[in-house]
Order: sequence, then C-alpha cells, then structure tokens
Amino acid sequence: MATPPESPVEEHAYELEPNRPPKPIPVALEELCRQTKFSKQEIRVMYRGFKTECPDGVVHEESFKDIYAKFFPHGNSALYAHYVFKAFDVNCSGAISFRELLVTLSTLLRGSVYERLRWAFRLYDVDGDGAITRQELSEVVVAVHELLGRRAPPGSPASRIDDAKAAEQVDRVFRKLDLNQDGVITIEEFLESCLKDDVITRSLQMFDTGL
Repeated sequence: MATPPESPVEEHAYELEPNRPPKPIPVALEELCRQTKFSKQEIRVMYRGFKTECPDGVVHEESFKDIYAKFFPHGNSALYAHYVFKAFDVNCSGAISFRELLVTLSTLLRGSVYERLRWAFRLYDVDGDGAITRQELSEVVVAVHELLGRRAPPGSPASRIDDAKAAEQVDRVFRKLDLNQDGVITIEEFLESCLKDDVITRSLQMFDTGL
C-alpha cells in the first residue's frame, strides 16, 4: 500500500530551524508568511529567540509579566502586562503560542492604522464582549499610570490627586469616543473617532519600524 503524502504542515514543519536536528514543530513557515508581514528569515530569527526564552513553546502570563518588568523597572507593570497578555492570547488558552505572538507583532509593527486600532480596541475591551465601558477604560488607564510609575502610594494625599486626574482623563476620552452617548464604546465608534484624530494616528504610525 502506498504511503500517504505528507500534509502541508508536516512538509514544512522543520523549515523554522533548518540547521538543527528535526523537531516536531506544529507550524508551517509558508503559512506564517501568509498570515503575517514578516519574511521567512525574520520568522526564523524570531523563532530561535522564542525557543531560547520559551523552551516549552508557549509564553505563560507570569513570564510575560517578568518581561514587562524588565522594560519598565520604575513602575508596576503587572496590571498592564495582564491586559496586554489577554490581548495577545487570541484563543484564550492562558498561554501565548509562537503563532499568536507573531501575528500580533505583525499587526503592531506592520499593520495598517485600521488594524492597529482594532487590536487596541481588543486591549481596552477587557471582558471581550465587543464594547468598552467606562470602567474598562478606567482600568487600563490606571494600569498605564502604574506602568509608568505615575501613581503615588495608595492612601496618600498624592494618590487621591492621581486618582482624580485619572478619572478626569477617562471622562474626557470616554465622551470623545462614545459618539451616541449610550454609555459604551463600540468598535465602530472607536474606529471612527480615532481615525479622525491626527494625534492618535501619528502615535500608531510610530510603531512602524520598517524592520
């Protein structure tokens, strides 16, 4: 009986590490090229780094938080890293695969402004129900302030001032994005408002590194 042909995934399973002993990698290089805006060589380089840092093939939330803590040593990055992790974890498995990481990085680094905004919406839509509430916006804004070390110790007079400033910022942004003033921001409202804002558009374009 003839041996069945290899599937496309099996056929390309070892292309990510062509100079290493064969290992069962459940991903095809050609498929990753189609799904992202990275070249084969770029994907190979990123995969080697990924396997070095994450030998079990996935990134768990605690490891993700450790990475953020190294980049933002002067603030508390844990809360913001939690929200970013959820946005990266597309299939809500509790771990980020190389494919999920690569697809998201492709969006953030080389995606259109529209694609980046859709990802940003996912970040702020904490419960994933398709709408951003004032509470969700507030949670992420507070997380950003903690990340940057801008929040005073809880309970101190300075902390109350920080909380008031954060609340004012949330109110201002929420009024701007909630076009029909119904108490939630939909993806359509988010995109329409942000695409009209030159400041937001320019800040998103800064991610385009041309790697």
